Amino acid sequence: MRIASFFSLMLALVAFMPASSQADRIRDLVDIQGVRENSLIGYGLVVGLDGSGDQTMQTPFTTQTLTNMLSQLGITVPAGTNMQLKNVAAVMVTAKLPAFGRTGQAIDVVVSSMGNAKSLRGGTLLMTPLKGVDNQVYALAQGNVLVGGAGAAAGGSSVQVNQLAGGRITNGAVIERELPSTFGASNLIMLQLKQDDFSMAQRVSDAINRSGLGGSAAPVDSRTIQVIAPRGNSSQVRFLADVQNIDVNIGVQDAKVIVNSRTGSVVMNREVTLQSCAIAQGNLSVTINQQNVVSQPDTPLAGGQTVVTPQTEISLQQGGGALQRVNASANLNNVVRALNSLGATPMELMSILQAMQSAGCLRAKLEII
Repeated sequence: MRIASFFSLMLALVAFMPASSQADRIRDLVDIQGVRENSLIGYGLVVGLDGSGDQTMQTPFTTQTLTNMLSQLGITVPAGTNMQLKNVAAVMVTAKLPAFGRTGQAIDVVVSSMGNAKSLRGGTLLMTPLKGVDNQVYALAQGNVLVGGAGAAAGGSSVQVNQLAGGRITNGAVIERELPSTFGASNLIMLQLKQDDFSMAQRVSDAINRSGLGGSAAPVDSRTIQVIAPRGNSSQVRFLADVQNIDVNIGVQDAKVIVNSRTGSVVMNREVTLQSCAIAQGNLSVTINQQNVVSQPDTPLAGGQTVVTPQTEISLQQGGGALQRVNASANLNNVVRALNSLGATPMELMSILQAMQSAGCLRAKLEII
């Protein structure tokens, strides 16, 4: 795939972008300090599988867990019993405890196999306590596991679509313990920018002060804005509802080029510019071909032996490499056209961009993820 098709969608979007700076709402730029989710985790069993559960000889913890659960239900398994289970799988259960989650509120859970179960499709998660980082139980999970994949196997052949070793239970857990909250206890609210930027922190602070909502804001650093708000839960809810809808002129952002080395994706924002430079990019390919040649004696009674001799052929080919001029570009449209003129693939473009930044002709921060 050539870089021209890679950037075709980007060109279509940029063509309709206004040249001036745009305005975003504060709710899209900041998070409220202390208002966040908390991770929960638990260990449990999924039963009711159609012969696709854990192989207990290789996952003894599944048998041990089932034995402990049965003992709590008043059933004693004789010592030394070798249970051959096919319909049970040991799983890890994860969930997110939302901010201001209340007792009795239902939340979604994700169920993931931790043994060698072939599939969790059709299984039921037994009651599983979900704990927080403080080892306290905050929710109980139970329900039928919904698996988004499907698969079949017969005669040594198999077909599988998506993942079968994990699933989800919508509203599969009920909150049993609430987290203590200090919201409304203080008249100070800390807003945290999703991306640290000194100019953006100042713009958000100025927008809040000009709004006339009665609060005052001041930037603390490149990510945090301190806001003085009315005291009390109801008053702060009303205040934050109004603050989050304030429009902020985000101005000119930092020029960035993001390169994903694993997928070959290259994304650049509208502030990227180029300086004039010359680029030579060549493709070097090495082909190694090995064949086995059988050498036999001329006559059966000559006393010779049949010998297999490997023959290896190596060819080296280098294409392209012509020096091409890239003109200076003042906007993203011209940048894309200049890079298209190189005829490079996305994988080649990553090396070109690194070299251009080192040469000082790429006016952007290059980030490799």
